[in-house]
Amino acid sequence: MDKVCGMTALGLSAALRRRELSAREAALACLARMEEREPQLHAYLTVSRDEALAEADAADRRLAAGEPLSPLDGVPMAVKDNLCTKGVRTTCASRMLEGFVPPYDAEAVSRLGRAGAVLLGKTNLDEFAMGSDTGTSAFGPTANPIDPSRVPGGSSGGSAAAVAAGEALFALGSDTGGSVRQPAALCGVVGLRPTYGRISRYGLVGFGPSLDQVGLVTKDARDCAAVLAATAGFDPHDATSSRQSPGAYLDGIGDGVRGMRAALVRESLAEAEPCVRRELLRAVAKLESLGARVDELSLPFLKDMLPAYHILGSAEASSNLARFDGVRYGFRASGVSDWRQLIRESRSRGFGLEVKRRILLGTFVLTKEQRDAYEKARRLRRKTASSMAAALSYYDFLLLPTSPEVAWKRGEKRDPVAMYRSDLFVVPASIAGLPAVSVPFGEENGLPVGVQLVGRAFGERELLRAACAVEEGRA
Repeated sequence: MDKVCGMTALGLSAALRRRELSAREAALACLARMEEREPQLHAYLTVSRDEALAEADAADRRLAAGEPLSPLDGVPMAVKDNLCTKGVRTTCASRMLEGFVPPYDAEAVSRLGRAGAVLLGKTNLDEFAMGSDTGTSAFGPTANPIDPSRVPGGSSGGSAAAVAAGEALFALGSDTGGSVRQPAALCGVVGLRPTYGRISRYGLVGFGPSLDQVGLVTKDARDCAAVLAATAGFDPHDATSSRQSPGAYLDGIGDGVRGMRAALVRESLAEAEPCVRRELLRAVAKLESLGARVDELSLPFLKDMLPAYHILGSAEASSNLARFDGVRYGFRASGVSDWRQLIRESRSRGFGLEVKRRILLGTFVLTKEQRDAYEKARRLRRKTASSMAAALSYYDFLLLPTSPEVAWKRGEKRDPVAMYRSDLFVVPASIAGLPAVSVPFGEENGLPVGVQLVGRAFGERELLRAACAVEEGRA
């Protein structure tokens, strides 16, 4: 079990092709790890054991015949529970969708299925992906596998915890304002938010459609490249899906950073905790020793991006979640005859506190009286996108911390604003629609620290190449 659960996805793929073990044995190893760790971690909401073993057996037949579908054929994976999975419950960690079983797969899930990856189950998240510690889930929080008294980050905390604990070799998540990168940093794994439109959003339950993107959680940058290659590409079901051809992401990934130009965002140093700042500067020194040039760059409106993100994201969430009214689908309050009371009771009981908070904020900023605040947020978004694009016309990537701090104790942050601050460094790439990756680099008292690289639009190949160099230089 330990051998399989400690492997990377590509490492397991090579072992499967050498017939050193079977896909069924790999799936069983991850399932056994779940039995061992899930009572403490609660990374999964649904485990599809029988279906996973059937998929693994099918992969073994292909491998025995010398007909693997892809480098991911037979590799066990997990999927965040806000991505639709045909015949497997998809709850968004909310009572509102507690019994929902989709009749179709999300496009990203479907592509991985066609690549032969083995779905183990659905991972926990903050309700409707709204949160930063996987603590707003209606079905209980997820713990950090490194120290279960601490949070795993969020909202894709279940995906990050599952990969870090060896309960899956890679996972899908979603990233609206950092929800893949921040938990990846807190759990010591790699988290990629691709360029907006690079991976289809079809089948992803919407939070903020202009910000949402399917993201990847893996053990290293090479695995990230392999999973991106399997999921990226145009999808006619998603109007925001890009027609730009995906790259050969694994080609040249180990070529290093010699000759690359990077910019350290100056304002991030002042906002990060000392241990995070120390590791970020150590990463800068390592990049320079590997032949990259690293300058400092000012993004003076960095702190303004966080409130702008919450205004825009909450406004979109308010509109998106209006469909959950107890009439058409979703949770329906019982014992209510009046239709107005039915809607009130269904939404009051079906949604948790954080979701209701963001619906109220979004509804408020969309009122006529608050239209100016919404327009200011939109203007700042445009300014952010243009400023970062201008910087990246010269630099190959920007450097920031992923999180201002390491994983905190569960219950330590009771103020919502303090919780929101943990997304300070990840929202700029989300607002600008740019690709960004978090790579573990160093630690503080055994807790991992993540370094974030932000790249050019559709520049994931170069971004992952730089991430690979950072990753290999962390020792």
